[in-house]
Amino acid sequence: MDCHRNRPPPTAPAEARLLRLLTWLSPAFPVGAFSYSHGLETVIRAGTVRDADTLTAWICGLIEHGGGWTDAVLFKAAWTAAAAGDAPALADLIELSAALPVSLERRRETLGQGEAFLHAVQAWGPSPVEGATAYPVAFGATCGAQAVPLEPALAAWLHAFAANLVSVAVRIVPLGQVAGVSVIAGLEPVILATAARAAASSLDDLGSAAICSDIAAMRHETLDGRLFIS
Repeated sequence: MDCHRNRPPPTAPAEARLLRLLTWLSPAFPVGAFSYSHGLETVIRAGTVRDADTLTAWICGLIEHGGGWTDAVLFKAAWTAAAAGDAPALADLIELSAALPVSLERRRETLGQGEAFLHAVQAWGPSPVEGATAYPVAFGATCGAQAVPLEPALAAWLHAFAANLVSVAVRIVPLGQVAGVSVIAGLEPVILATAARAAASSLDDLGSAAICSDIAAMRHETLDGRLFIS
């Protein structure tokens, strides 16, 4: 049986588009997310994040005011441009998103995952972007081109962002797996609220106030015995 002949088109039923979203954000999808901590390793080593409560507060801040929010705004802009077939807007987004990271490791994190995602997602057909592209732009553009609904895609994206950070904490705080799951459950309201806010955003809403996270990302570059790339 030729499975490729049964691949659903971009106008596939909602169930098929949901399957794509679940696959693309699965920990098994080869983007290497497990090797990045987004600066979290630094603050765990410093004792700033040390349990479920401090981890929840840290991730919540990132989603609402830090890299999570910035990525969600870029995601929405890329989704919109791809859905409209606006190649010049996508080109501008690729350039803008590559200039936004505050540290070398953050830049490697987003461009590395973006490149890996674009390579793997070719199984579903060509993406409207290519080359060195920030992860949220690559993912958002692909979702827009394949008619994956915007707000559910944003919620899934933010959930995957949070879940990866929880996985980091489970490994190095160390935080028990049950406690890690409770953190993810507690983040549901902020994930849903931020996804809804990002779905109505424009590039004018870009901005981050997670200064401690930015400093942690910079300090991670010289951290001794580090386990993560960022």
